[in-house]
Amino acid sequence: MDEYIDIVTKEGKPTGKSELKSIIHQKGYYHNTAHIWLYTKNGEILLSQRSAKKAICPLMWDVSVAGHVDAGETIKQAAIRETKEEIGLSISENDLKNIGVFECFQTYSNGIIDNEFHNTFLCELKVPISQLTPQEEEVETLKLVSFASFKDLINTIENNGNHFVPSNKSYYEFVLQNIIKTVN
Repeated sequence: MDEYIDIVTKEGKPTGKSELKSIIHQKGYYHNTAHIWLYTKNGEILLSQRSAKKAICPLMWDVSVAGHVDAGETIKQAAIRETKEEIGLSISENDLKNIGVFECFQTYSNGIIDNEFHNTFLCELKVPISQLTPQEEEVETLKLVSFASFKDLINTIENNGNHFVPSNKSYYEFVLQNIIKTVN
C-alpha cells in the first residue's frame, strides 16, 4: 500500500510535509516508524518473520511488529494500528513503554533508500501466540524465543541465517536489556 507519510528532518523534527511512501523511499526522505517488541512474563520475546512479498528483507525474522507512521498520525496511534493490522492484537497507549528512538539509515540493492527513525516500544504479550493472526502481506509467521535464544541470535548475528539485520546489533542488545529490566 502506498500511503502518505510525514517527512521529518535528519534530526527527526516534523517538516509539515507529507509524501507517498514510494516517493519517500525513492528520494530517501527521513520519516518515522513504530517498533513494538512484545514479550511475556515467562521470559520470551515474540519474533515476526517478514512476508516473502516484502521489498526489504523478505523472510527475515525481526521485531514483533513494525510499521510506518501515517501522515497526521501520532507514533503511539501507529503502534496500536500496526499491532492490530499485523498480528490481530488490540493494545492501548497504556500498554506501550517507550524505550527510545533509533536511527536506521540504509540503502538497499533494489534502490530503496530507507531513512527511518525507529520509535521503539515494549509491550507485554498477555495472550497465547495461537490467538494472534498474522497479516499475510506483512507477516509469514510468528514465534516466541527465550531471552537466552534472543541473546544467542544477537551474538551470532553475522551468520545466524535470516534473523535480524546485522547493522542493527547494538539496537537489538538495547532492546533485550530493556525487556529484561522490565520483566525483573
